Amino acid sequence: MYIGSQYSNNSCNFTLWAPLVGEVAVHLVDPEDKIVPLKKDERGYWHGSIADIKPGTLYYYQLDGETDRADPAAHFLPQGVHGASSIVDHSSFKWNDDQWQGIPLEQMVIYELHVGTFTEEGTFESMIPRLSQLRELGVNTIEIMPVAQFPGSRNWGYDGVFPYAVQNSYGGVDGLKKLVDACHDIGIAVILDVVYNHLGPEGNYLWGYGTYFTEKYRTPWGSAVNFDDAYSDGVRHYFVQNVLYWLENYHLDGLRLDAVHAIYDFGAKHILAEMAEAVTELEQKKGRQLYLIAESDLNDPRIIRSKEVGGYGIDAQWSDDFHHALHTLVTGENNGYYEDFGDLEQLAKAYLQGFVYTWDYSKHRHRYHGEYPSDCVPSQFVVCAQNHDQIGNRMLGDRLAELISFEGLKLTAAALLLSPYVPMLFMGEEYGETAPFLYFVSHSDRDLIEAVRKGRKAEFAAFHEMGGKEAPDPQAEETYQRSRLNWDKRKAGNHRKLWLFHQKLLKMRRDIPALRNLDWNQLEATVLKPEKVLHIHRHHQDSRILCWLNFGSEAVKIAENNKSGIWEKILDSSEETWGGIGSKLPEKIEENSNSILIINPYSVVVYSN
Repeated sequence: MYIGSQYSNNSCNFTLWAPLVGEVAVHLVDPEDKIVPLKKDERGYWHGSIADIKPGTLYYYQLDGETDRADPAAHFLPQGVHGASSIVDHSSFKWNDDQWQGIPLEQMVIYELHVGTFTEEGTFESMIPRLSQLRELGVNTIEIMPVAQFPGSRNWGYDGVFPYAVQNSYGGVDGLKKLVDACHDIGIAVILDVVYNHLGPEGNYLWGYGTYFTEKYRTPWGSAVNFDDAYSDGVRHYFVQNVLYWLENYHLDGLRLDAVHAIYDFGAKHILAEMAEAVTELEQKKGRQLYLIAESDLNDPRIIRSKEVGGYGIDAQWSDDFHHALHTLVTGENNGYYEDFGDLEQLAKAYLQGFVYTWDYSKHRHRYHGEYPSDCVPSQFVVCAQNHDQIGNRMLGDRLAELISFEGLKLTAAALLLSPYVPMLFMGEEYGETAPFLYFVSHSDRDLIEAVRKGRKAEFAAFHEMGGKEAPDPQAEETYQRSRLNWDKRKAGNHRKLWLFHQKLLKMRRDIPALRNLDWNQLEATVLKPEKVLHIHRHHQDSRILCWLNFGSEAVKIAENNKSGIWEKILDSSEETWGGIGSKLPEKIEENSNSILIINPYSVVVYSN
């Protein structure tokens, strides 16, 4: 059963779930003022139909004869979160992607981006001219940060309050469809970030229906979404339908589910499992694979295990452990949750198991954490060296390009893209963008604006006391403008070299079977002490790769006793081609030779047999 407004052939059906409301009507406000009562069924759904109505008509739901509220499942809100809902005719858009079959998960190279700061214009359509450059780089999937309607014109998107509505300032319904259609035309899949663990504070009119939230649990954002308390059946239906709504109406290839550890459901069938089942049915209908990817802080394999073995059936999840292990090695940072990381052995474990904490004691959490994902496969893990959270939740929004050397950036890129997982880049990472990605909002409620400002200052109070800078004002237009990409930087100097280095690594992933095949059983990761070198051996059939990643500040000598074939050097970050200091490594390692390899500091070298 569809919810919200469903337009077809000059008429529109309306369905609203509001079991605790005594009276509901559709209040048309433009182009005419008209009230049409709805009828309630035994499950608490209100239904009705209006003939001779046109797309673009503005309406509210009128509750108990007095209160006008936007449709909780509104498809478009041209006046923003405090305005009326607009009727949308989804059949009017002419798609050109009938032959599109998607990108298999194990082949994806994901590029996370924020629509508002990806281009100067900050719209869906303005992104289209840049798609060919992403494709040239080697990216075949973009992941768009949330676009569900949020207050104002600038926001990360996690303060969205209308999960079905496409942000008006980005270009609305047709803008998103044009972008997805253009992506599919050039061979790029599209994943959308969605938020089912909370709604934002401004414009959250779902509170007024009395059923969508519960006080049984608390999240970092307040009351939890009601997935297992009284009157939760309609809430579950609302969000399961939202999953299908995005995949069907916008031809998306997948959804990234934000912070599922803050989704509380202790019923016999977890809401994530219900969503996965619904997507499986849609896959059969569409004849191609669709993906759900979870963000989770739990290190719990149940999320990605199949239904048959008691899992939820989600296709993949982010591995924060991989990011944390890599970040601490290249930056030396050890504050907050980074105190659990910093050993090269942890990165080796991340290569071999996906998680670092697999029921190990966590100093930061003061408890044991995680479980070994024994029956999972590497393609079920998405890994990154940077993402919106890990950059934007720093006080100054500083990227790795501001924290480590150019050599360190190349080493980080190699550690990510030579891994046996689905890699994700954050926009601008590929050329070493130096502009920050800051936290920004554009609320209209003065009290809320001040609360956000105070909260941000309090979060970084210790830094201020040590003489550090003030946290940028999240509400200021300048904070948003500073976060835009300097797209032309990729054309010159070390920025260009870093872009080409990423391109080379991505081509190696595509062309070399040992790197293309994601399999823990065909990978060895060994730490060389005290050299601070990670030695990786990946193989598949006749294809074999050896690589050394030196995370130390000194050049090291490695004895390589080669007993099998001739190994040719295919990548060396120290070479002048890549802006390095020059390399002393041989172009070939002969069979039965005892070679001494000199690995420069913060460098990577790859040999292929």
